Amino acid sequence: MRLWKRRWKHLKNKYSAVFSSLSIAAKAGKVKSGEFQTDEAIKSGRAFLVIAASDASENTRKHYRNQCDYWEIPYYEFGTKDELGRCIGKEFRSSLAIISEDLADLITKKINGLVDNGGSL
Repeated sequence: MRLWKRRWKHLKNKYSAVFSSLSIAAKAGKVKSGEFQTDEAIKSGRAFLVIAASDASENTRKHYRNQCDYWEIPYYEFGTKDELGRCIGKEFRSSLAIISEDLADLITKKINGLVDNGGSL
């Protein structure tokens, strides 16, 4: 039981680290959110990372998966619409595009750290 609690606390802290990084990116003005702005960032070549909410519709997730495959942009499904919106100081958001290469790399490493340590997204 203690091992489970320690593991959960560790995983929860790693999730918080991703949301904190997204919050910092938003405060720096390096996040485009919502379908229109995310699409615009992808097509203009400004997006370095795209995140879709895990509870977004299947069509939305498929749309971004396909666009990111075509434009060769890292894509993740992470968090819920409410969590993504809250961490950037908005209402719910089903998609985010990070338009800073450095911040995108930082967030990608944190998300990959969750997957590498047995966390499921």
